[in-house]
Amino acid sequence: MRLFPLLLLLLFALPLHAEALKEIDWAELIPPEEVERLEALADAIDHSGAGPSYTWESAATVPAMDGRRGKLPGYIVPISVSESNEILEFFLVPYFGACIHVPPPPPNQILYVKPEKPLPMVHIWDAFWVQGTIRLREVKNELAHSAYAIDLESVEPYR
Repeated sequence: MRLFPLLLLLLFALPLHAEALKEIDWAELIPPEEVERLEALADAIDHSGAGPSYTWESAATVPAMDGRRGKLPGYIVPISVSESNEILEFFLVPYFGACIHVPPPPPNQILYVKPEKPLPMVHIWDAFWVQGTIRLREVKNELAHSAYAIDLESVEPYR
């Protein structure tokens, strides 16, 4: 009889464990044909700094990502902030400095996020886990152009 409560607890804990969010790799947001195109360009790009920098502007998306729930690591670039310095909307980008320095990442490497409630201001040089459901949704503004959005569930410091 003493084993029954433990078994009952395990029975209910297993589905919670199965619900753990899987990590989404930024590369999964790039269609395979785009990856092939980039690999073909690798030898043609001049890394000496003598010529203009190459910018990749692809907004091509991966349809299978629409509705995928998971978590991505990245950096928060605030788009709009409240009078009390809370983040009202932001872009999530894969590397530090993206969207602040020119050029920004391609649209299929930027996620637009509009939290239901304003978020406290963060240190933008710190990485975060953003959890939620990916959507195919373009957002353009003067800062950047994103090809994806995420229905936000949570934001946590990257550890």
